Amino acid sequence: MRLCVRRMEAVMLVRMRVVLLLLVLAASFAIADNKKKNSLPTFVLKARTVVILIDPDAGISANSPLANETAQEDVEKAIVKWGRLTPVMETQTADLVITVRKSSGKLVQSTIGGAPTNDRPVVVQPTDNGVRFGGQQGHTPDVAQSGPQDTKPYPKTEIGPAEDIFVVYEGRTDAPGPLERPPVWRYVAKDALHSPDVPAVAEFRKLIETAEKQQKSKP
Repeated sequence: MRLCVRRMEAVMLVRMRVVLLLLVLAASFAIADNKKKNSLPTFVLKARTVVILIDPDAGISANSPLANETAQEDVEKAIVKWGRLTPVMETQTADLVITVRKSSGKLVQSTIGGAPTNDRPVVVQPTDNGVRFGGQQGHTPDVAQSGPQDTKPYPKTEIGPAEDIFVVYEGRTDAPGPLERPPVWRYVAKDALHSPDVPAVAEFRKLIETAEKQQKSKP
């Protein structure tokens, strides 16, 4: 009996070490992505339309079930206020695809998976210039979701950064879908999706403006 307990403890210890290693690597990649401020491809500077999606792998938090939906709307409002990009409802008509995930502040949390996070039949948002209306029929295409492919909710355990995540992908791409390709830019920081300032959008705007200034300065 004692031998079995010791083996179980050893297995749990190894698993915890692996989890910690993955978290450290994820944090290192996040810091590296945030520092890549002058490596935007040309299609990002030419982009004029964008679709903002909830990370398909993000589950629903029991403590804050609307956190990701609220972050999605806050990012859309910040994009509209910026005025450079026009939010659209489908990936086929978007030059860029942005995914958001609101953090609970925990490295490990229990959530509910299997929910249709990006099904939005109607969008009505007040803006500084009036009201924005949008519509979508069915599930957002080209959005892959890992885990059990079941429409029924199921419990899941999420392991990842304890900060908000804002990721930019190239839109208007053929198969595989945009989220199957490497991201163009990633911003991971505490309260990165916090409203009303939404620092992630502000950083993305600075990145684009800096890249354009560098282009103009070149002979």
